[in-house]
Amino acid sequence: MSKQNSLTNAIQQLITAILKALGYHTTAKRTWHQHVVPYQDGWAVRREGNERITSKHRKQGTAIRKAKTLAKRYKADVIIHSTDGGIRKRFSYK
Repeated sequence: MSKQNSLTNAIQQLITAILKALGYHTTAKRTWHQHVVPYQDGWAVRREGNERITSKHRKQGTAIRKAKTLAKRYKADVIIHSTDGGIRKRFSYK
């Protein structure tokens, strides 16, 4: 780890400790919203906030079915993105 990263991590930990001592909550509750996004030569399902993808698919329809299954299980939303990255449609299973 570089000195820059070490310093950044130390500062983040210090700020987190100060905010926690003052009674502030620094972390937002994670959601289970599922995003269907363009990925390489196909489509992927990615949980909101994750960098890593949940699953890869050749067809958008298959990715949407997988995202809907997960969203129903966790009472979340499915956000379908278009090929340019914009949001095309949203379903809610709350």
